[in-house]
Amino acid sequence: MNFSRALRFSFRLNPGFEVISFVGAGGKTTAIFQLVREIANRNSILVTSTTHLGVWQIPLADQHVIAINLNDLNNMPLHGITLVTGEVENDRTKPVNETILNQLYEKAKLQSTPLLIEADGSRQKPLKAPAAHEPPIPEFTDTVVVVAGLSALGKPLTDENIHRAGMFSQLSGLQINQSVTPEAITRVLRHPQGGLKNIPSHARRIALLNQADTPELQSIGGGMARELLDHFDSIIIGSLKGSEVQTFERTAGIILAAGESTRFGSPKQLLTWKGKPFVRQVAETSLQAGLWPVVVVTGFHSPEIESALDGLSVNIVFNPEYQQGQSTSIRAGVGSLSGKAGAAIFLLADQPQIPADVIRALVESHGQNMQAILAPLVLEERRANPVLFDRDTFPDLLQLTGDMGGRGIFDKHRVEYLPWHDDILLLDVDKPEDYQKLKEFE
Repeated sequence: MNFSRALRFSFRLNPGFEVISFVGAGGKTTAIFQLVREIANRNSILVTSTTHLGVWQIPLADQHVIAINLNDLNNMPLHGITLVTGEVENDRTKPVNETILNQLYEKAKLQSTPLLIEADGSRQKPLKAPAAHEPPIPEFTDTVVVVAGLSALGKPLTDENIHRAGMFSQLSGLQINQSVTPEAITRVLRHPQGGLKNIPSHARRIALLNQADTPELQSIGGGMARELLDHFDSIIIGSLKGSEVQTFERTAGIILAAGESTRFGSPKQLLTWKGKPFVRQVAETSLQAGLWPVVVVTGFHSPEIESALDGLSVNIVFNPEYQQGQSTSIRAGVGSLSGKAGAAIFLLADQPQIPADVIRALVESHGQNMQAILAPLVLEERRANPVLFDRDTFPDLLQLTGDMGGRGIFDKHRVEYLPWHDDILLLDVDKPEDYQKLKEFE
């Protein structure tokens, strides 16, 4: 998966105008120009900086504009990659002033042009802690990418390796000369005076764990991501030099438990399997697999179903329109999610046998490829549940009507499949004989 897709660039805002500020250390400029290369089919891209840039970075753009006052922007090119900076002094460019920055924002908005801002300095070190005046992130920023270089892991906490090592020590709890650990980087990234400093309240937060150029570092980054998701909307891990990254976002679980079970004759959600009600078993498996939040959509026999879920960290959403078909439960479940969910996995309350492993596999595959719709494929020919839907599909899911499930949008989004070895995924309980068959697997 490329960097622009991991950022969800041009997927969140339409027609493509977005302001992204890059802060931290360990590859900000690399990240900016990697993104630029991936979206180079656009007519124009504006790049600027509220801090110093090295002059060796200027040739990465198609043209360089030195802007001291507004007149310097009058004949600014509106095609290709335009880098706008202050004056060049020795081997560095000066930052643009606030007046120039605001004008660039207005020009970018008028032209529906991406505006990418390097909003922090790090003296080419993989990690840093911000000084009192840092980072200068513009308030109009839509997305802030906080970069950290994992190449610092295992190195001593010194000024040679970390920009502002003393401040990093205070934020991380490490002593000077101690080896940098994943836990220390995580503490700094999620600290209000560290990675979260000066991020506008409305902005989307992304942590980029760069320089993860070995399987070991990628695995370490994955462990860090789970600790960072409470503070960031997504975590991107990889090596931008290799152009391949993986993303970690919250994947919600939506359990459809509102049906009347007319064919079965009694509420299937409350049947027992392995000593627990179906709906509780599905909810526990979802939580065990790491889905968050887990939403249970209820309708028919709602009080009894809620009672069966007592003590679990799940969100109950009552669907008063459950008799009008499955689409109403899908809309209720998706509508209850916050903007931080990157995807949702739909689970059926009459499939308590679904293992946590298949849920984890769907989440992992989506993190690597960000498929729009992903379903298990059993025996190389049969689509099974549960099915993952990326957040890009949510607007279409919210338009479903009648007794139509997620398959109602399969013609609007590409459906991809995850080969799976266990045909137990194909079993659901529609009739009493199905229930007897399922009990054979207890």
